[in-house]
Amino acid sequence: MKTVFDASSNIEAHMVLHQLQQAGIHAEIIGEHLQGGIGELPAIGNIRVVVSPEDAENARQVIADWDALEVDDQP
Repeated sequence: MKTVFDASSNIEAHMVLHQLQQAGIHAEIIGEHLQGGIGELPAIGNIRVVVSPEDAENARQVIADWDALEVDDQP
């Protein structure tokens, strides 16, 4: 599996996961259960969205397109 997104929270990871699933890309979240140990662990890089290597490029494009929509929607 290849990491396509480093999330800052479980919520962010699940939002990305759902975007990828809607695009027909199988994705998984790795490390979401580490959130409870954040006081002891570095906050970045623990929660990741991963896909198969052959889907990585398409997944990154889906995430980039979704991220661009979020920025455009803000006042």
